[in-house]
Amino acid sequence: MAVSLNVDLGELPGEPEELYSIATMVNVACGGHAGDEATMERACELARRAGARLAAHPSYPDRAGFGRTSVVMTSAELASSVRSQVEALARVALRVGISIEAVKPHGALYHDAARDPAIATAVVEGIEAGLGFPVALMGPPEGALARLATIERRAYLREGFADRAYGPDGKLVPRTQAGALITDPAAARAQALRLAGAGTFETLCVHGDTPGALTIARAVREGLESAGLLETRGRA
Repeated sequence: MAVSLNVDLGELPGEPEELYSIATMVNVACGGHAGDEATMERACELARRAGARLAAHPSYPDRAGFGRTSVVMTSAELASSVRSQVEALARVALRVGISIEAVKPHGALYHDAARDPAIATAVVEGIEAGLGFPVALMGPPEGALARLATIERRAYLREGFADRAYGPDGKLVPRTQAGALITDPAAARAQALRLAGAGTFETLCVHGDTPGALTIARAVREGLESAGLLETRGRA
């Protein structure tokens, strides 16, 4: 099954510009865990030049923890936070001349939206309020966000990870455990081919902050292209 290749970007200073050309979809941090107007503008411009699709990458308001810590918020507070983040990216994207096509929650919010229906609902409400037009949701193959997308007949991209280890139960190994990250490009390439071949996922991710992300992303893209498993629509 052909998949898109998404990369989380706009998060760290000095990230390689080449990542924007390797990705078919770029997930841009929009102020929750990282990013500001300047980094969003740079990311949108690089994505536009590369022909990559644009996705918003909102998170809990947790810059100190890079969005990887759950934050206790009411549903209204969470929806408002997500709204302000996607609105900020949408304003910049409009100015640059590129459109947001998908939204992928980041870090702890990604996992919490899959676990808790109330959080999933708040995330979607924030997206709707902030954008005002339909976009695809991106997340785990199963869970609350995926179910909500099915119930509401929303486009949903089931995501796998080329640079994260999976346990025997098929779930991601927590980042707190040894071996959670795959930093060997050959291993990441092999995992990407296995995940794409399984037919379970529409998109695969390489994290922009994984050590050696550029080399990993190159290997993953080359592997998918060689196998005829990279979605060609990504460079619209």
